[in-house]
Amino acid sequence: MSERRGEQSSAATSPAIKGRSRPIALYLFVLALVALGPTFIFSAILLQRNNEAQERVVEALITGTARSIVQAVDRELTANITTLRVLANTPALLEGDLAAFHERAKAGLANTGTFAYVLDKDMTSIMSTRVDYPSPRTKSNDPDTGLRALQTGAVVVSDLVFGRIAQRYVFNILVPVFPPNRDPVVLGLSRDGETMAATLLADKLPAGWNVALVDGKGQVIAGTDPTASTGTTFVLSDLTILGSSGGWSEVEAAGVPTIAVAGRSMLTGWSVVAWAPRDVVTRPLSEAFWSLIVGGLLLAAITILAIYAVSLRISRSVHRLEDDAALLGSGEAVPARDYPISEIANISQALADASRRRRAAEVEVRFLMRELAHRSKNQMTVIAAMAKQTARGADNVPEFVQSFERRIFGLAKSTDLLLANGAAGVDLEELLIRQIEPFCPVDGKRVALSGPPMRLNMQSAQILGMAAHELATNAVKYGAFANDAGTLRVTWTRTATDVQFLWRETLPGLAPRPERRGFGTTVLENMVGRALGAEVRRTLHDDGIEWSFSVPVEALDPARDPHGETDLERPAPLTPPAAPAPPAEEK
Repeated sequence: MSERRGEQSSAATSPAIKGRSRPIALYLFVLALVALGPTFIFSAILLQRNNEAQERVVEALITGTARSIVQAVDRELTANITTLRVLANTPALLEGDLAAFHERAKAGLANTGTFAYVLDKDMTSIMSTRVDYPSPRTKSNDPDTGLRALQTGAVVVSDLVFGRIAQRYVFNILVPVFPPNRDPVVLGLSRDGETMAATLLADKLPAGWNVALVDGKGQVIAGTDPTASTGTTFVLSDLTILGSSGGWSEVEAAGVPTIAVAGRSMLTGWSVVAWAPRDVVTRPLSEAFWSLIVGGLLLAAITILAIYAVSLRISRSVHRLEDDAALLGSGEAVPARDYPISEIANISQALADASRRRRAAEVEVRFLMRELAHRSKNQMTVIAAMAKQTARGADNVPEFVQSFERRIFGLAKSTDLLLANGAAGVDLEELLIRQIEPFCPVDGKRVALSGPPMRLNMQSAQILGMAAHELATNAVKYGAFANDAGTLRVTWTRTATDVQFLWRETLPGLAPRPERRGFGTTVLENMVGRALGAEVRRTLHDDGIEWSFSVPVEALDPARDPHGETDLERPAPLTPPAAPAPPAEEK
């Protein structure tokens, strides 16, 4: 079957059509691509915009956090400055009683991580709560800040320095003190840089972010990252640029792309810097992008598998339809198949219906051809008999031609009905109308037909058509149609076994009938009587003639396919018998 299908497809498909045709899987794949492609692009655009929005949210969060840290640092230092001013007004300090001041300051600053010290005008430490009093005089490591405090008379906050006494990195808050009648001194508070780590609010930052407090020289006072420990130089050197930006800036830290946000303290000049590697910010987008890619590939793979499965089912169904079409083309029976796709199932049903109709039509055509061949031979015999009988009853050639021509036309009308109706059979009423109408209109007044609907097979239609023609012809010459006063009533009834026909002519003043037998008698007795197995009776009335026929139902049934010869096909019985015939109405 597949080889035949391939041969037929190769023979029937032109190169131009092959060049345009594509597998159904390709069209399904293009359809999926058209559906999924814009979806992926739209998802990528939404993902990018969502990431940009998230970055703006993170930028606002980091910027706000940096400002909050600056404010926390300023509050912490403001508290220290307040404490420093209180200590500066201590009477013991103003009176120069450093021992008493040492004891009081140490008690007041206990457990705060803050220490007080006093510098003379030479910037030498003369007292420190870090050690017992009296302590050795030690030169300050940050004399410039102390001198600035003396010169300005204001509170000054130093950058990160390494304390000689503390031996660690500290920052100092200094205020000048001018005792009455004594040399001015500088009172300072010293804090370890690590103590500022609590103000950095590291827990407020997103994962991956770090924050550092950096002094004016770029040294880290406190930080959350191991690379930004107290006393180290901050990895991001250009803090001026960071501080001038309203949001975050992209910089490099040790060659690593970095996002940084800076806030500057107006009180100290220090900077709070929050930073993170660029990939910390872009990682969510990258992860989402790769998730989209992986998900898209999985979805594409699933879609391709689904397309392959669907196209395989469709192609198999289409190939089976192709086989069915080949069967239909070869005239074989096509079964209706069950397909998973309703449209293809409908096509299969249509092919099966077409196959049945074609086979039925072929059967009918063969039947009609067989009937045509048989009836052609039969009609030749009938026509020959008609010619002989017409010649016997004619007195001259014109009369023979006219009579013979009318009979030929009557036979042709019956044949037309046979060809038009085929195996369905010929309607009896239509057959009678065709044969009677040329002689007198069938209008229900002069000519009335009545009976149940009935169809005749080919043989009976031909015979009864010829009989009706002969009766109508005789009615014109001797009966109901001889003048306008005559009437004709044809009725038929049907029982389980027989069909009863009655031909009743009524004509006042019936004319005498000729005594000879003619073709009409032959048709009525030989063909109707013998060929159809009917009982034929003729009755003469004072006002007309009556013919009655009792025909077996099976002789008229359209489902019957009679091919037996009629009596007209046997020439001998057509010859009138030697004995005198009874009076007849025919020619």
